[in-house]
Amino acid sequence: MLLFNSSVAMRALQTRTFSVSARRSDKVLAALYRGGEASKRQPKLLATVENELGLRKWIESKGHSLVVTDDKDDSSSKFDTELKDSDIVITTPFHPAYVTAERIDKAPKLKACITAGVGSDHVDLDKANERKIGVYEVTGSNVTSVAEHAVMTILVLVRNFVPAHTQYAEKNDWNVAEIAQNSYDIEGKVVGTVGFGRIGRLIMERLKPFNMKEMLYYDYNRADSETEKAMGVRHVPSVEELVSQCDIVTINAPLHAGTKGLFNKELISKMKKGAWIVNTARGAICVKEDIADALKSGQLNGYGGDVSFPQPAEKDHPWRGMRNIWNPTLGGGNAMTSHISGTSLDAQARYLAGTKEILENLWSGKPQKQVNVIVENGKYVSPAYGQH
Repeated sequence: MLLFNSSVAMRALQTRTFSVSARRSDKVLAALYRGGEASKRQPKLLATVENELGLRKWIESKGHSLVVTDDKDDSSSKFDTELKDSDIVITTPFHPAYVTAERIDKAPKLKACITAGVGSDHVDLDKANERKIGVYEVTGSNVTSVAEHAVMTILVLVRNFVPAHTQYAEKNDWNVAEIAQNSYDIEGKVVGTVGFGRIGRLIMERLKPFNMKEMLYYDYNRADSETEKAMGVRHVPSVEELVSQCDIVTINAPLHAGTKGLFNKELISKMKKGAWIVNTARGAICVKEDIADALKSGQLNGYGGDVSFPQPAEKDHPWRGMRNIWNPTLGGGNAMTSHISGTSLDAQARYLAGTKEILENLWSGKPQKQVNVIVENGKYVSPAYGQH
């Protein structure tokens, strides 16, 4: 199965020229999430409506304007109203404004979409190409943050932490057997990653000291033999073969036509009974109903991550209430969070800097770093979104 080519993520920084020169004054529209009291307590919480990615003074000093909103989810939203005469859109993958073909059609001036973070699947890339709109993201800005979250989630699931904490802190109980019946070590387990780009590699590096039985990976772009030997990983030729051997599967692939709905009932049935899945990539890579059903049946022991589809997840999203067969009254098998893995305060500082660099390049006519370019001048540049 051909899914994606992650070689762009490992390539040395190269440059490309963005052919559309900036107008004297651009209107920048940013869709961010509301921070409330948290944004007041913590000024480093940059990706909020209140703190405006730390960009307003800088953008205005360049002679451009900035509009920020979190009202973005229907055709009458402020985002839609402001988009009509916007030149540049900034959004985050954590609380995205979906830049659909319909929205692009209503934005005749739009020339660039920037993801403050990593992952641009919320933009209709084919339509962007049709309009020759540049789509950029801050590649590498949060890979460490996501990798750390993924490893944490693996430990939380395998050690049965959520039920243990719930029992102690919320139920005021002390029943060791109730927790220990489904608590394991990750040492001696087989772990596999679907995707071996920057994040997939960082996860494997962090898991190696745990003395895993074996570490497997699937990626269209196979690593060289020296890298495989140094990292202690083995390539497998298909996703089906990988999941059939793994106790733990971590998903680190971009979302595109080849990965959407990849983890469905059929693929999950090929996994070891009682395996765990961690998904910090994109929620739509997994069929939400099939994941919940697999937990309920015992085919999966646990599922965790921080991505849902759509985002924010509906209040009745099946992943909110799903439980495994071992500790259903204590949240067993569910290690889901909102989309937070790549938005640590450290990561926010990095993707602020990267967003400013992309804007500066647009306004000065300088070329963008190739690793930050998804589509440009009507063409796909990043092969991470499939073969085009």
